Amino acid sequence: MRPGVGVIGLGMASTPHMLALRDLEAQGRLRVVGGHAPSAERRDAFARRWSVPVFADQAELLAAPGLDLVLVLTPPWTHLPVAGAALEAGKHLIVEKPLEATAARAEALAEAAERAGRLMAVCLQHRFRPAAQHLKSVIDSGALGTPLSASASIRWWRDEAYFAQPGRGTKARDGGGVLLTQAIHSIDLLLHLMGPVREVTGFATTSPLRRIDTEDVVAAALRFENGAIGVLDATTVARPGFPERIEIAGTRGSAVLSAHRLELHRADGSGPEIIGEEGSGGGGVDPMAFDHGPHRAMIAAMLDAIATGRAPPHAARTALPAQRLIEAILARRPHP
Repeated sequence: MRPGVGVIGLGMASTPHMLALRDLEAQGRLRVVGGHAPSAERRDAFARRWSVPVFADQAELLAAPGLDLVLVLTPPWTHLPVAGAALEAGKHLIVEKPLEATAARAEALAEAAERAGRLMAVCLQHRFRPAAQHLKSVIDSGALGTPLSASASIRWWRDEAYFAQPGRGTKARDGGGVLLTQAIHSIDLLLHLMGPVREVTGFATTSPLRRIDTEDVVAAALRFENGAIGVLDATTVARPGFPERIEIAGTRGSAVLSAHRLELHRADGSGPEIIGEEGSGGGGVDPMAFDHGPHRAMIAAMLDAIATGRAPPHAARTALPAQRLIEAILARRPHP
């Protein structure tokens, strides 16, 4: 029997998830049970667009027959109570990034899933881009040799309309700024490729471009446990927005990952090897201008995990290193 999937949180983030769910539904891998949001306006718009049932009460969705997996797409501070209710109802979960607004709350959520004996994954879909997966396999094979240097650059743009949404960019709604809301995808991918960070120092500030109480310009220096050093450059003030970029140099070669495109240069002079094509990562005016294929792969991996009873590759705990690194960078934020 196909697993039933429900969606809680029907805002902007629901679009790539629903596109991915529709693809997987057409493949016979799942069925969409319905969605819930506190807002009647959002429920109505969601029902019209996707032609699926909506539930005015969250508990009604969680009690719907055949519901196995819940996607939690609500603001970060709500993940712990919303996901907690779904766990109490015996459901598996995919939780939108960040896992929670703080690393401590994120860890508490991961522990809750473990106590409940349910599988919980996090939506950090950049790991599932084909070019990123190929780079991961190249690094793990030792083809680039010993890592020496690594950098992540996220030079995005968010306009006035984006920040005009109530609470956008504030600690009260989002829990953080460019690091937790936008750059977390690339930070997570950098750690996925390079391993954990041992030391960090950084600077973070808020530009005069928008009225927010979180950081929108950040720079940090990193030392990884494998001995490599690197830098992180993250902002949402870079007009018109550029593809996020990860660069890694090792003793036997280098790699440049620019959104969906990977370029490999080996020390033997062969290549370069090119994987993928140039494409937007959602770094410009339209934050949803990206392919939903990685979302589809991410959800499919969770379906495989549920079918086999094994932890998914994007299990909740794998999101914790990125959140801890973000908090370590911000802990060094200078105060006036």
